[in-house]
Amino acid sequence: MHLFHVPGLVCSGCLGFVVRALHDIDHHARIDMNMAARKIRVISRRFESELLRALREAGYPAEPILLPLG
Repeated sequence: MHLFHVPGLVCSGCLGFVVRALHDIDHHARIDMNMAARKIRVISRRFESELLRALREAGYPAEPILLPLG
């Protein structure tokens, strides 16, 4: 599971572009979002770097959110 903060995620249209960009590299990716916090959760077999690159190339650069261990 990957968590990302996507500052450019401001509307449902933006979300459509984000989902399409991620599904282009992983058709089976599961994507959940929190529009108010501009965060997405992605369950994918792809590496985080691949997901971040896909988002950046779609015009929605993202920052990984690190989860505490434990």
